[in-house]
Formats: sequence, C-alpha cells, structure tokens
Amino acid sequence: MTSEPASRGPGRTRVVVLGASHWHTPLYRDAVLRRHDVLAVQDAQPAAIADAAAWDAPMVASVDEALAFPDIDLAYVLSPHDEVAAVCRTLVDRGIPFAVEKPLGVDLAELRSVVAAAHAADVPATVALVQRGGPVDAWLRRAGRISYERASFIAGPPNRYRHSGSPWMLDPARAGGGALVNLGPHFVDLALQHLGPAAVSLRSRSHALHGEAVEDHATLVLATAAGAEAVIEVGYAFPDAPTKRYCSFTAAGTDGFVSIDTDGTARFTGTDGITEQTVIDVDSDPLYTRFVDAVADSLADGFRGMPTLDDLEDTMARIWHVGGTEGVQR
Repeated sequence: MTSEPASRGPGRTRVVVLGASHWHTPLYRDAVLRRHDVLAVQDAQPAAIADAAAWDAPMVASVDEALAFPDIDLAYVLSPHDEVAAVCRTLVDRGIPFAVEKPLGVDLAELRSVVAAAHAADVPATVALVQRGGPVDAWLRRAGRISYERASFIAGPPNRYRHSGSPWMLDPARAGGGALVNLGPHFVDLALQHLGPAAVSLRSRSHALHGEAVEDHATLVLATAAGAEAVIEVGYAFPDAPTKRYCSFTAAGTDGFVSIDTDGTARFTGTDGITEQTVIDVDSDPLYTRFVDAVADSLADGFRGMPTLDDLEDTMARIWHVGGTEGVQR
C-alpha cells in the first residue's frame, strides 16, 4: 500500500473514494482502479474497509484528509446515510464533481439541501441508480408504453450489515429507514421512468420477520393520473445463502407482457400472442462496474444522460412520502 498519491496517468482522472466501508465498495473497486488514479480511500474506521490493500492507495480516516490531496477531479461517495449530505455539501463547496450512493441523507430535507447547493454552484453529480439502463430495465421496456409494472427484490437478512461493517444500517435514525430506503430507490426510479409522474397510493412496512428497528419488508404502490400502476416489493427476507436474493419483474403495456424470474428467465408475449424467451443477467452486482464506466465516460460532459440529483429527489420523495404527492417530476 502506497502512502503517496498516484501520479496522473494519460487521460485518467484523479479520484477519492469516501465512506469505503460501505458493502458496495468491493463492487466499485476494480472498475475504479481500471478507469481512474485513486488518490485516497477514506473511512472513519479504515480497518473496516474490505481488502484495503487492493486499493494500493493511502487509507485516511477523515474526509478533510482525503480532500487535502491536490487536483481531485471526482469523488465517489459511499458515506453512511447520516453523514453523506454533509460530505456532499463539502464537495459542492470545493467544486468537486461526485457520484453518490442513494439515498443521500436520512430524510428529504437533507437530500434537498444537497440538490439545491449543487444546482446553485453548478457542480455536476450523478447517482448510483444502477438498474437504469440495465438488462431488467431494457427487457421491461419491451412491453411498450407500460400501464402496469411489478418489481419484487428480496435480499438477504438484515444481520448481514453487522457482519459487513455497516451496523448503522439497522438504526433508523442513521439509515433513514430500512429495506424500502435501501433497496426501493432502484425500482421506484424505474417505475417513474417507465410510467411518468406518479403518486404514492399505498405503502406498507413490516418488522415481523427479524424484529429489527428497521423494516425487513415493504410494499409501495405508485399510480399515475391516467391509471397506470407500479407495485414495488422489497425486503431483507431471503436467507443467508449463496444465491443472495429473490427477484422477479413483470410489465404490461401497449406491445405486450414481460416477465423476468430470479434465474434470469425472461419472456415477452406480444399482442400477436407469440412468446419469446431468453435468459438475462438479473444479478445487480455487475451493474456497479457498468456505472463506474459510465461515470468515467461522462465526467467531462457533466454526467450527461446519467441519473441526476433531481431524479433521486423525485424517487426519495415517494419513499419518504408523508401524505400527499411529494416532489416535483421534472
């Protein structure tokens, strides 16, 4: 592990990685190292960073230490939910573009403070809503103009966050919620992309399976003014197993009906009654490599075409919904 910042490679950007004990960090690492020169990797508990030596970069405990390195082009932000808004505002103050994990705060006010600051300072930012543009998204869109959509994504038990060095995820005050806040944004974002502006018509959360302070199962129903509907079910209800999760998706639209199963079996039945079948990759882990490549490719253009902070605000407004239709669809 080096104690000096990396020298700039030809055509490569200089980055810092903040909040690196996050369980997604290993999913970013190889792509970040392939596409960028890493100046520093930060976490308040550096010992909790998985395979820290693989970064071959300085490990620092504070954000200020990480941001003291010269000529930072970009930050990847994976900080705890109760710290991330302050971290992002610091990046905005310094004019550093960033790619951030959802939900960017513990409530809508924190998120909106970052959105407003980034707009005012004209600092580019993008969000790891990694399902967008992925295999599931592309297959669902085969239904045409979608009227009904369902997403079910059931991940492993909540205790895995204790084991992975992120116990704060089980504290609602620090995490901003449970399964709905953590897993739901990907599929709320897809629903808003597919259906257009939609309000929350039903939300249910349960702690029954594991009895943690955060919910281990949640259902959210979105409905548009025209009557289109999306049902989103997420949870920490799958056993601790090599298969990691259960997922399935359906969509009905003007061109036909789509279904996707946990094993990747994807079917499309057109309005002519003919069914096509194939197998797609439904594992969300590889989508983080794809996200890093898109970040690197679009940084010079201000992340054009990638998920925006406004998109995240629209998504989290539905998840942190408290009566009425929150947020403005842009």
